[in-house]
Amino acid sequence: MASERDSLTHDVIGAAIEVHREMGPGLLESIYQKCLERELCLRKLSFEPQLRVPLVYKGMPLEEPLVMDFYFPGRLVVEIKAVNQLLPIHDAQLLTYLRLSKTPVGLLINFHVPVLKDGVKRLVH
Repeated sequence: MASERDSLTHDVIGAAIEVHREMGPGLLESIYQKCLERELCLRKLSFEPQLRVPLVYKGMPLEEPLVMDFYFPGRLVVEIKAVNQLLPIHDAQLLTYLRLSKTPVGLLINFHVPVLKDGVKRLVH
């Protein structure tokens, strides 16, 4: 199971590198979202983009859902950014997504870097 997750993270990182190679840094996150969605489809990976997860606090449904950029059911959550640098709050956000979705592994990918490998973090819950 762990090697399957490692293979999936490897495939997703490869897709992100291809998007970064084609588009470069400096674009809006929404553009990278669409490009990565296309690249993942071309690679025939099964995922849910912009998955909206309803949240409930102490029995009260919240109006705002949790929105995960890319969800690979039960296997991986991918959160993308286009920021000058990743901050601890970005790690906290992804770790919360992992906890709430009961998913073991997450990737945080920042496209706003000259070399994409410098903008990729793998987090485990």
